[in-house]
Amino acid sequence: MEVKPGYKQTEVGVIPDDWRVVKIKDHAVIKTGKRNTQDRITDGQYPFFVRSQVVEQINSYSFDGEAVLTAGDGVGTGKVFHYINGRFDFHQRVYKISDFLPDLNGFFFFLVFSTRFYDRIMSMTAKSSVDSVRLEMIADMQIPLPATIEEQRAIAGALSDVDALIGALDRFIAKKRDLKQAAMQQLLTGQKRLPGFHGEWVVKRVGDVADIDPDNLGSSTPRDYQFNYISLEDVDAGVLRNSSEQIFRSAPSRARRKLRKGDILVSTVRPNLKSHLFFTLDAPHWVCSTGFAVVRCREGVTHPGFIFAHLFEYGVSQQIDALLTGSNYPSINSGDVRALRIFFPTYDEQAAIAEVLSDMDTELAVLEQRLDKTRALKQGMMQELLTGRVRLV
Repeated sequence: MEVKPGYKQTEVGVIPDDWRVVKIKDHAVIKTGKRNTQDRITDGQYPFFVRSQVVEQINSYSFDGEAVLTAGDGVGTGKVFHYINGRFDFHQRVYKISDFLPDLNGFFFFLVFSTRFYDRIMSMTAKSSVDSVRLEMIADMQIPLPATIEEQRAIAGALSDVDALIGALDRFIAKKRDLKQAAMQQLLTGQKRLPGFHGEWVVKRVGDVADIDPDNLGSSTPRDYQFNYISLEDVDAGVLRNSSEQIFRSAPSRARRKLRKGDILVSTVRPNLKSHLFFTLDAPHWVCSTGFAVVRCREGVTHPGFIFAHLFEYGVSQQIDALLTGSNYPSINSGDVRALRIFFPTYDEQAAIAEVLSDMDTELAVLEQRLDKTRALKQGMMQELLTGRVRLV
């Protein structure tokens, strides 16, 4: 491969001519901790790093300063990384990399190490996973290093700013979710009324105001029937993450639910009992798994957005949990869905409540898309900045 002027081919890939390739052991100190997991203390004074992404607490500290930590074994091998500058303690199977020489910025090292270490340890084993990390896997690892500490700091600062933006978006989204949950609890129970609505709410069973599993496929389905198929695993708490195109070469052996726009898919089998979906696609030939019960609202009587929101509200969740208590096979059936009891206002008030909650969902979706784009931006920046393909002056 031709290397463009100003760059060179090295053991760690193509890097700028003025960058170096160095071994970690020549620029930092590597040690393991002395603590066990049972040493953790709830509400302890200091961070306690164990072999997972979760940081525990403890009342002792064995180090005070800047360090990078990674799991030495377990499921987090090559995947768990922490950066800290302060007092902390750490597990006996966690590696601490610290005491960086003056020519190595600690946060820059964290960025390079955390993006390259998994590939290194996987290249050193013939298996599909690594059981444990040996000291030399870290000590002899080579990393690219900009010639000046100022360039390292500039790269670390730019990526740290993106991390701060991601953290702020995460917190803002969490706050918006809490606000939506509070709105659901108030609006879906009538504790808070939207302007212009009055009158009593009435408790009704879902089966009294909507049709359950109204349009099943069966033996009459034609051969070579082509359709889009939704399974329980394709749905994540109201979001359709995936689907598959399938063809019935003969009549289906099991009844499956044929879908229309406005149908509500109620998941009936654990562990997917939150895989409910409001089907809003205006397209023919969509079918869902028998792991769903399909609720089709009656026009002018029940609003699908109102019923769908109830599936994530405490009152309905409590009814479903009561049905599952003591069950050896944790699932509900279409009859159970028919029997679910919900407080209903007039159709117009149902529609108004559904619109408010839908607007909140739309706002959350926009924020989550922005968060995904920011994370993708960070990945792109890391690929460019940590290899020197883009230079910060």
